[in-house]
Amino acid sequence: MNGWSRRNFVKTTAAAGLALPAAPALAAHAAEPRPATLPKSASDDDPLGIRGQFPVTEELAYLNTASTGPLPRPVREALVAYADEKMTYRDPGSRGRAVARARSRFADLFGADEAEIAFLFNTSDGENVVANGIDWRPGDNVVIDELHFTTAFVVYRELERREGVELRIIPSREGRAHPEDYDAYTDDRTRLISVAWVSNRNGFRHDLPTLAEIAHARGGYLFADGIQAFGTFPTNLHAEGVDFACGNGYKWLHADFGCSILYVRSEHHDWMQPDRFGHAQVAETLPEHQYRLRTDARKFEHGSLALGPVAAMDAALGFIGEVGLAPIAEHTHALAGELREGAAGLGMKLFTPPANPSPIVSFYHGMDSEELADALNAEGVRFTYQEGGELLRAAVAMFNNRDDVDRLLGVLAARA
Repeated sequence: MNGWSRRNFVKTTAAAGLALPAAPALAAHAAEPRPATLPKSASDDDPLGIRGQFPVTEELAYLNTASTGPLPRPVREALVAYADEKMTYRDPGSRGRAVARARSRFADLFGADEAEIAFLFNTSDGENVVANGIDWRPGDNVVIDELHFTTAFVVYRELERREGVELRIIPSREGRAHPEDYDAYTDDRTRLISVAWVSNRNGFRHDLPTLAEIAHARGGYLFADGIQAFGTFPTNLHAEGVDFACGNGYKWLHADFGCSILYVRSEHHDWMQPDRFGHAQVAETLPEHQYRLRTDARKFEHGSLALGPVAAMDAALGFIGEVGLAPIAEHTHALAGELREGAAGLGMKLFTPPANPSPIVSFYHGMDSEELADALNAEGVRFTYQEGGELLRAAVAMFNNRDDVDRLLGVLAARA
């Protein structure tokens, strides 16, 4: 074994365990930030004081943010403001200001430098940028685990075919991918460890600093798919030790499809090259159709951005920043824990490991999946089935409350 340290996942939860403040006054960030009318205090039914910003809560027990996060009012207003401006062309400069604000807000929220942030279109873009940016040699290997998202398997199987790279897949044990298994599967030909920071399958959350130590000890890099992580707990990408991370905005950031954020640690900017090129990478135009290209993470922004989704991302990051990642984590992780306990108490076989610091809970319900889906939908409970309907995944977001969880558990209890 190398001299890496095993960290306790629960430490991360404890770091987020701060006292809940009264709900802050949030800003409805549209083309430019402007005040919103919000509740002045939290309550048992609305611990973060923001349910009124999510109209989905008026009808549904929406426990499906791990699939798609509903828009809060400030993000919807930002999208409308973007569309109105594009229709009237009264302030085209607002588009560039939204891009700059979103870059700055993400860097501030997640412990990065603005120069380390690039806007892409989806999380799969980020995995491809990283995979194609490494100078692979036949016999190199990449290590992932079976709790990763489908894109990773597709990308690295293609690398196997094209570059002679070996894909090593770690089996999960009791819903976890263990650091000691990563240590055993890596060697001096491991160029990359790639993980779903929080698994879409069961919410399992990796300890990135430990994996970074393992990867770096062998001269490799660590990539984290952050789509199920960004917006669910406080973090600092520099402190996490991760080399690359990417996540789209339409889940836990409550933004929209079409804008994902790629983090590339600054020490990799010199050697890592884009896998596609275009006008947006130009830093300076030189004579004879020559160009000096950008050298920071913006060199991965090869073309025009999806400015509507970027406007949504800007507003969403402003909204989340004012709610606070620590209160969001404290509320959602505790409520997810209650859901885990409730499902276990009804005899469900949990796929999510215990004391797991994420808002996703998965379990095998052992019932007729179509009948259960009909019953849940009739009660306004939104969720996701996996594994052909055998596995039920529920996701607890900032706007959910105990009544939402009880609606799901009540349907299960009535049929257990």
